[in-house]
Amino acid sequence: MSEHSEAPRETGPSFADAAWSVPSYLLSGMAIWGGIGWLLSEWSGWDLFKPIGLIMGAGLAVYLVYVKYGR
Repeated sequence: MSEHSEAPRETGPSFADAAWSVPSYLLSGMAIWGGIGWLLSEWSGWDLFKPIGLIMGAGLAVYLVYVKYGR
């Protein structure tokens, strides 16, 4: 039998994963929560829900990025 040693596997996320995940989290958070804010603005007639939804989506996305990659 030949001795074959395996290369050590990475345990954490790779740089390429983070490079694609971070902008995806930010864009999807702003799109989803901004869309919810837009729907609430259309339903209620208040334009204040649009920026609140966008800011809330960006804030939650930054928090998710911190939890996933910051620790």
